[in-house]
Amino acid sequence: MDFTDHLTATARRIETALIQLLDGPLCAGTPERLLAAMRHAMLGGGKRLRPFLALESASLFGIAESRAMAPALAIELIHGYSLAHDDLPAMDNDLLRRGQPTVWAHFDEWTAILAGDGLQALAFEVLAADDGDLDPRVSLQLVAGLARASGADGMVGGQALDLEAEKLGQPEVSSADHIRSLQAMKTGALIGFACQTGAFLSQASENERAALRQYGDQLGYAFQIADDLLDAEGDAKIVGKAVAKDEAAGKATLVSLMGIEAARRELSAAVEQAQKALQPFGESARHLIAAADYVASRDR
Repeated sequence: MDFTDHLTATARRIETALIQLLDGPLCAGTPERLLAAMRHAMLGGGKRLRPFLALESASLFGIAESRAMAPALAIELIHGYSLAHDDLPAMDNDLLRRGQPTVWAHFDEWTAILAGDGLQALAFEVLAADDGDLDPRVSLQLVAGLARASGADGMVGGQALDLEAEKLGQPEVSSADHIRSLQAMKTGALIGFACQTGAFLSQASENERAALRQYGDQLGYAFQIADDLLDAEGDAKIVGKAVAKDEAAGKATLVSLMGIEAARRELSAAVEQAQKALQPFGESARHLIAAADYVASRDR
C-alpha cells in the first residue's frame, strides 16, 4: 500500500469514528439543526491529515489505533470548529470548503458560530471521557496540550494576528519573522500537537518528545508554505475552495515576500528538516516521513 492509499484508508476509519461520535450518546441531546450543522462541518470530505498524524505518532510507540483514536478525533473536531469559524463573513468570508458550501453559507452565520462552539466543547469532552484506558495524568496532559495548541497562544492567537494585519493594516506583517511566528501559531501549533500525541500517550523520553516537536514544527511550516503556494497557483476546482484570496486581500505571505521559487526552496528545506528529525525512529517512521513529502506536493 502506498502512502496515498494508506492516508485514504485511515481517513475512512476516522470518518466512520466521527459519524459514530456525532450519532452517539455524547450528542444525543443536541438540537437537531445544530447537530446537522456540526455534521456538515465534520463529515463528507477532508484529508484528515491531523488525526492521521496523531495515529501515526502513536504507532511509533506501539500504541494501538483504538487507544489513540480519541485524541485524534479531538484534534479533528478542533480543526473542524476552526474552519467553521474561519469561513464566516467576519473572518475569511468563504462560500466553499472542500467543494461544498461552508457551514454559514449552507445554514446561516449564527448556526455556524454555534456549531463551531459545539465542536470545540465536544473535542474536550472526548478527550476527558473516562473509559478506563488512559492514565488520568495522561488525559490531563492531552487536555492541556490541546488547549494550548488551539487557544490564544496557538491557533486562535495566530488567527487574531492574521486578521489584525488584514483588517487593521498593521505594517509589521510585512516582516518574514512576523509571518513565520503568526503561521506557527495559526497552522503549526495544532499540527505540532498532533505529531506529539504518541509521545503523550506513551510518556516518551524527552529526546523522543523533542524529535517529534521538531518534526511537527517543520511539518507545520511546510504545510503553510504549501497552502500559500496553492492559493497563489492552485485551481479552485481542484483545491475545492476559492484561490488567489491572499493577493486580492493584500495579505503578506512568505510567498508574496519571497516569490514562488524562493518559497519552493523554503518548502523543500522544511520538509528535509522534518524528515531528518525522525531519524531516531528508523523505519517505523516511514509513514510520517512520507507525510512530509505529501504535504509539500499536495494539490488541494
